[in-house]
Amino acid sequence: MTDLFAANKRGRAHRLIVATGEGSPARSPNPVPVRSVKSRGRRRPSRVFALALVLAFAVSGCVSDSLAAQYREGSGKNYIAGDGTVTEITAENRAAPVDFSGTLESGETATSADYRGRVLVVNFWYAGCAPCRAEAPDLQAMWKKYENLGVGFLGVNIRDRTDTARSFSETFGITYPSAIDADNGALQLAFSGVIAPNAVPTTLIVDKKGRVSARILGRISDASILDALIKTALEESDQ
Repeated sequence: MTDLFAANKRGRAHRLIVATGEGSPARSPNPVPVRSVKSRGRRRPSRVFALALVLAFAVSGCVSDSLAAQYREGSGKNYIAGDGTVTEITAENRAAPVDFSGTLESGETATSADYRGRVLVVNFWYAGCAPCRAEAPDLQAMWKKYENLGVGFLGVNIRDRTDTARSFSETFGITYPSAIDADNGALQLAFSGVIAPNAVPTTLIVDKKGRVSARILGRISDASILDALIKTALEESDQ
């Protein structure tokens, strides 16, 4: 995994991490310009999500030192902060497809099989998370743009009960489904062994084969970032 810094037309530094599996610097063929922005505080996730973090620190080479330090610190500040960094994983270095199953706000079951053959955007959130509220309009806008173009969206609420999650969706006009993962943390654990969510919010891009291809760690700072990642996943060959 490599930190890449590039300059945009205004000369500002952008940060992109590309996971290559080779241990040496590599550039994404179409790097997504991303500002490295320190997000505001998030409240610490549930116990199950905390367990997922511990497992992730043990098995994932993608965990940043700063996040690990925050978790170990145990200062009582009640949040773990993401910095908005984007991680892209080249196709040849992606892990096996992620299998998951969860119960939606509607009471229906959603599984990984439901999304095979489509690109999937997975967003980890909860109602009391200020950055989650701030990025909600961008997620909804991208969902409306791509819902008929072979892209699915799935929220994963890590803390709230169904009524709270529904109220959030109604308040912010969210029309894509969310799984309620507070009780058993099944979806959090399913993804943590591949590329850990680590902070709330976190957004994952899952390719057509069910493999994680990109992660935005923290609030989506600009909808164009998510837009570019979705387009890249859509344009990939099915081979």
